[in-house]
Amino acid sequence: MFMVKETMCALVYEGPRELNMRQVPVPRPEKGEVLVRVQKVGICGSELSGYLGQNSLRKPPLVMGHEFAGRIAEIGEGVTAFQVGDRVTANPLVSCGKCLDCQSGYANLCEKRVLIGAGMPGAFAEYVRVPSGNVLPLEENVPMDDGALTEPFACAVRIAALAELKPYDSLLIIGAGPIGLLTLRVAQLYGVNRVVVMDLNEDRLSIVKAMGGIPAANAEQLKKQIPVRGFSKSVDAVGLEVTRQQCVEYTRPGGTVVFSGLHHADSQLPINSFIRNELTFRGSFGYTPADFHFALKWISEKGLQLDQWMQRVPLEEGKACFEKLLSDPGPVAKFILEVEPESTFGE
Repeated sequence: MFMVKETMCALVYEGPRELNMRQVPVPRPEKGEVLVRVQKVGICGSELSGYLGQNSLRKPPLVMGHEFAGRIAEIGEGVTAFQVGDRVTANPLVSCGKCLDCQSGYANLCEKRVLIGAGMPGAFAEYVRVPSGNVLPLEENVPMDDGALTEPFACAVRIAALAELKPYDSLLIIGAGPIGLLTLRVAQLYGVNRVVVMDLNEDRLSIVKAMGGIPAANAEQLKKQIPVRGFSKSVDAVGLEVTRQQCVEYTRPGGTVVFSGLHHADSQLPINSFIRNELTFRGSFGYTPADFHFALKWISEKGLQLDQWMQRVPLEEGKACFEKLLSDPGPVAKFILEVEPESTFGE
């Protein structure tokens, strides 16, 4: 029988550039909740700003981590859909489920939404408490690594849906970070053959090339790849004023621009270009429950195909990973923190 401990190891954010391993109490599932024994958890770019003390949603002391997979360790009252030992991932965006946004299919816009790892304790720990309605089973063929990346993949699925991608589209993605690379993967699943990805990081661009995208290291290289009159769809996965402006500049009349990067809060944009070229301007934030389910379905059927560019590191080395991401991540698409090998579950 699997026994849950009273205390657990957790990587706790305690201030700007302060991440420390601590012993903290194990959370207990309340009514309608489950306790997940975390096995794999990814580091999200949004957590880097939290680590630097530049994110108002992440206030110390806090256990971050919202991209995770593991096994059910304990079940709260009223939960019948899961059993102890089930392999699972979870949608970390917890919404009220009752407001007009939630009832209309826009739970990602719920005014009362809370993110696991920001508004409530996250998965940089041995255990995390999750509402059972946010938990999804992982089929046996889905690696825990891919299960942990369902969350960022769902972000890419949302971007593609808002862009209304078609197989005959030409697509520009600015930013070869995890969201940019996953958007490339989703675009390929949509049948889009011409995807140009621009980034200053040559290592990340080597991943783009290996994945079948067209890399561009600067504006000069990008201009050589622009179709006549521009790309039909563009995605800014960075969030700088210059990258937002480039998306507008390189999108053809009648095209669509999707902004997902949140780096700069405000930007000057050529609004007259939007008007004169009848561009469609979409913002993409997170994902809906439907996006999350669809992302997991695609992972189960098609796989992410990012395995060789994922670096797996023990949880206790998490701070070093944050520092590496801020300096030079190299040819790494994603850092995965390993909390517990799957083979040791229940020991």
